[in-house]
Amino acid sequence: MGTRILVTGATGFIGGRVAAAAAAHPDLDHLRLLVRRPDAARVAPPDGSSAGGPVVETVQGDLRDPESLRRACDGMDAVVHCASAIGGPEELQIAVNEHGTGALVAAAVRAGAGRIVSLSTASVHGRGPFRAAAPGSLPLAPGSTTSRTRAAGERYVLDAGGSVLRPHLVYGMGDRQVVPGLLTLLAALPRPLACTGTLHSTVEVDSLAGALLGAALSPATRPGAYYVSHPDPVSAAEFLAAVGPLLPEAVRTAPGPALELAEARALLAGNPLAAHHLEMFGVDHWFADERPWADFGRGPGPAFTAAFARHLPWYRDHLAGRAGRP
Repeated sequence: MGTRILVTGATGFIGGRVAAAAAAHPDLDHLRLLVRRPDAARVAPPDGSSAGGPVVETVQGDLRDPESLRRACDGMDAVVHCASAIGGPEELQIAVNEHGTGALVAAAVRAGAGRIVSLSTASVHGRGPFRAAAPGSLPLAPGSTTSRTRAAGERYVLDAGGSVLRPHLVYGMGDRQVVPGLLTLLAALPRPLACTGTLHSTVEVDSLAGALLGAALSPATRPGAYYVSHPDPVSAAEFLAAVGPLLPEAVRTAPGPALELAEARALLAGNPLAAHHLEMFGVDHWFADERPWADFGRGPGPAFTAAFARHLPWYRDHLAGRAGRP
């Protein structure tokens, strides 16, 4: 008999990729997708069997409704938890990211699920600089409500012997935060940003989805926290070159010397959104962890420059649509 897996956040940016990968996996017997709204089920793989894959079932539930979580976990061998509240009211983030994760873990343990895998973020460590930071070497120091509540949710998973995956920058089709945020930063500056030599951990969304599914299935997965990123960190220069084609010509050709980090900080003092992305991009955020790709039986995929090129058409369409909104 194959494995039975529950995926939460199955209609989201990352959880949707996990759901799609799981729906095509020959070693799964049953895939259950937890969705918050009944109409959201239509964007997940349809109910039924896919060729060579598991039976796929969608169920309605909410991380704020413990009874729905008990029903969702019933009969499952593993849980891959990708749902979260990013931004929004503090009380919502506490209810979903902290208390909701706790309720889900309790339901999974009660149901006898032998593997709990949870998607988190390296932002639970706050802002860098972090250069080749090894697992277990950094304290938790979240700097936002989102990161703080996700760190609180991690504790339930870790206390239950589960595994937490902490990516840093996740890019690819569906990304509405990382690359759009960097473009917002660059457009807010009067001149180009100087390449600072910083290094960043990145992971392509499909590679991350493969790691999450692999963590749920691999016998080598260890309890505890993993940093999940491509083994090769990405330099600021590589990042700027990759997103360059997405910038308006006026931004690409702005005259004058490139801005150093201190100058950019001063110019963005009244622009908190752009300043946030400057602090993310302007200092090292490199987390070094060789374990995930060996433990989960998945490869990290191509390096950033080659992988990013595949997603350029999607980013262009997304940005054009965003610019065309009233």
